[in-house]
Amino acid sequence: MITFEHVDKTLGQTRVLHDFSMHAEKNEITCIIGPSGCGKTTILQLLAGLEHVDAGRITGMENMRPSYVFQEPRLLLWKTVGQNISFVLQDAVSPEQQQELVEKYLTMMGLYEYRDSYPKSLSGGMRQRLALCRAFAYPHDLLLMDEPFKSLDTPLRLGLVRQVARMWQEKPSTIIFVTHDIMDALLLGHRVIVLSARPAVVLDDVKIDVPLMQRNVLHEPLPASHDRMLALLEAENKKYFPNL
Repeated sequence: MITFEHVDKTLGQTRVLHDFSMHAEKNEITCIIGPSGCGKTTILQLLAGLEHVDAGRITGMENMRPSYVFQEPRLLLWKTVGQNISFVLQDAVSPEQQQELVEKYLTMMGLYEYRDSYPKSLSGGMRQRLALCRAFAYPHDLLLMDEPFKSLDTPLRLGLVRQVARMWQEKPSTIIFVTHDIMDALLLGHRVIVLSARPAVVLDDVKIDVPLMQRNVLHEPLPASHDRMLALLEAENKKYFPNL
């Protein structure tokens, strides 16, 4: 279990987290939603070691290898699709394993025929799929996903949510998925944590018992959870925009 215990974090003049506590279970997908600017990305950066807590502590990260999917794909434009994956694997696995992993994840994401193409020739959705391939292929214990579907249209976004669920089922790991979309969280998360406006506190912590591959937007428990979370987020957004 990864646990935030009474964590404080200030960025510049902004207190993002104050006395913040939450936990994420091992080998489960924990989704985090909340208003813009509430500290969701900061939580991932603390877990990745890109930022450090000002007070409190984070436990359960000992010997964990993180892999990160950013909001933007951050691909190496001078390397081919296949090379973008093999590059991050070169110090982690043997050359034979590199090739196996490249073929496996490109095939799973429907990108194998583009393995010798360069990222600039791919659509935005294909580039994001490649970023997911790279993150899943890299040997990891913890996968951090920061709104990777943010700019995608609904059909593609839902398709990628389902594909991430498939890849997790094949090789479970601990995933912390930050999103602004409640339905994405309900379709993908074993637990959904709802944060307040900054400095963030946990407003709700919902366990979803429906098996991942059996979920759909019409499943009865999901709309009820959706409406409750939406009401919470609307109330928090009014703290930023009181005239809305």
